[in-house]
Amino acid sequence: MSKAINEIKQPVAEHMLAFEEKFHAAMKSSVPLLDKITNYIVKRKGKQIRPLFVFLSAQNTGAINESTYRAAALIELLHTATLVHDDVVDDSNERRGFFSINALFKNKIAVLIGDFLLSKGLLLSLDNNDFHLLKIVSNAVREMSEGELLQIEKARRLDISEEIYFEIITKKTATLIAACCAVGTASVNNNEATISLFKEFGTLTGIAFQIKDDLFDFGNNDDIGKPTGIDIKEKKMTLPLIYALNNSTWIEKRKIINIIKNHNEESAEVKKVINFVIEKGGIAYADKVMHSYKNKAIEVLSKLPENDARLSLERLLIYAIERKN
Repeated sequence: MSKAINEIKQPVAEHMLAFEEKFHAAMKSSVPLLDKITNYIVKRKGKQIRPLFVFLSAQNTGAINESTYRAAALIELLHTATLVHDDVVDDSNERRGFFSINALFKNKIAVLIGDFLLSKGLLLSLDNNDFHLLKIVSNAVREMSEGELLQIEKARRLDISEEIYFEIITKKTATLIAACCAVGTASVNNNEATISLFKEFGTLTGIAFQIKDDLFDFGNNDDIGKPTGIDIKEKKMTLPLIYALNNSTWIEKRKIINIIKNHNEESAEVKKVINFVIEKGGIAYADKVMHSYKNKAIEVLSKLPENDARLSLERLLIYAIERKN
């Protein structure tokens, strides 16, 4: 794990450590196969950015308690369920450099594992009367599903406007980070205005985070440690590409859309699209928009109590747009 993340975690480091044990316990099952698979899921968890948003948000306006731990576990359980199901839908064999559940155990078991995790999250909330937390996270999962379906619908025609693009990424990505911040706050504070502020911060951060991901697709392989052109191959309309198409001639636009539709598996053709986006200023534009969302998020943070947790939230936001992968 990066030094930057460890420093950001500092105000809630002991809670994050305790959470790992509690989350593992929340996933326990008496069925050996289930226990084997959930152990595999726990061991390959990444930087734990989502629980970090939960704990820092809670720490900023109150005292972290058992409800906060359940809020973080609820986020992780429901989100992991959606990821397992996503891998089945996408027929993906990898997730963060590890084999996906469906690659190891086939689709039927993967779908059932997703269902199991979903039920675990629901019961964790219901058994502890955390209805307010469950409502926040359930709304987030609904919006994430809507965002995915909207993207699938629009990808068929490759006619996404900036307005639709922001609607998609707000639902798909920003909603989850907003939910992390909102449930963390709601676990220690019942002030609706404060919860709304944190939700707004999470939304703005999530949008900036997704634009950063868009920019990775056009970056240098050595810089980011992952292949470029993946979004183009998957016919995803990202902000740099949308801007470039909106600022091109009809002939240029037709040529690029033809490549994306019919030649998206050919590396040389994908490279042409990447160069086109760079030449049309798509990268510079997206970078500018990303920083405008970062600045809006910092403005929202300035309205919250000034303490170590708030400083870490700001550093986490900056980390999100300056990360290398």
